[in-house]
Amino acid sequence: MPASPAWGARAVLPAALRLLRRRAGAAYAAAALATAVNTVPDVLRQVLVWSSPSALAALAVDVVGFLTALVAQVWVVGALVPLAVGGGARPASWSGRGALRRGLRTSASAVRAAPGTVLAGVVTGGAVSALVTVPASVAALGWRSVLGPLGDPPAGAFAVAAASDVVASALTLPYLALVVVLVAWRAAGVDGPAGGRERA
Repeated sequence: MPASPAWGARAVLPAALRLLRRRAGAAYAAAALATAVNTVPDVLRQVLVWSSPSALAALAVDVVGFLTALVAQVWVVGALVPLAVGGGARPASWSGRGALRRGLRTSASAVRAAPGTVLAGVVTGGAVSALVTVPASVAALGWRSVLGPLGDPPAGAFAVAAASDVVASALTLPYLALVVVLVAWRAAGVDGPAGGRERA
């Protein structure tokens, strides 16, 4: 079933960017918190296979990294739900379980309503993330370490790559979160951030 024009990619992606510009402080504060928390398992998973030559181990830590990043993204969705109805994303709405539950419900609603629009948000956000992190990681570690086992890299090179991941995550998490939130709210009959009551 094609997405309604109200929550299609051409309507939602620019709306998410406009809302992000207007509420940048709250949106990026939530993203920074999620990124900071996720950095701990993100670094630990790499340290565990620091000198391992196994491609399977490298793939395993990539899978773990994807899953922890997904949890962070869902949490940011839940934390930013109030922005879609004209409220603010305040620390009071950032409790771990509450934001995760709200993020899961909102994300599921958005994917059901307009999977293509959500995918467009993932692709555009991912492209920006890649532009930030891939050149820095390749310059620091080399293609071989980026695509496969780390191969016991210099600590400084690893720190540069890790820092680029942190910047990319903090930069793109709120954009995709607001895409998801706007799709879910428009599908529920709330026309963007102008008003309405929270139902997610």
